[in-house]
Amino acid sequence: SIASADMDLNQLEAFLTAQTKKQGGITSDQAAVIAKFWKNHRTQIHESLISQSRWDNGLRNMNWRVDLKAQLRHMDQINTPVAIVEMELGKNGQ
Repeated sequence: SIASADMDLNQLEAFLTAQTKKQGGITSDQAAVIAKFWKNHRTQIHESLISQSRWDNGLRNMNWRVDLKAQLRHMDQINTPVAIVEMELGKNGQ
């Protein structure tokens, strides 16, 4: 819950306080350890979650062109521009 919400220190304190008051929740010592761990590793945890949740995190290549139709069955469709875009997506290192 803490990592998925990317809690700031105020939110963390409120969340941990609620967890200590809950039936079968955590102790105040456990809350202190969790708070210290989150303060020291928040950025790394957040970056790790973001990198794991992206399907493709980069545009590797892109090609595009505009074509004009020169010959068709129906005259009203001649010289109609058509854009063709090709994008290659991929993860870093792949």
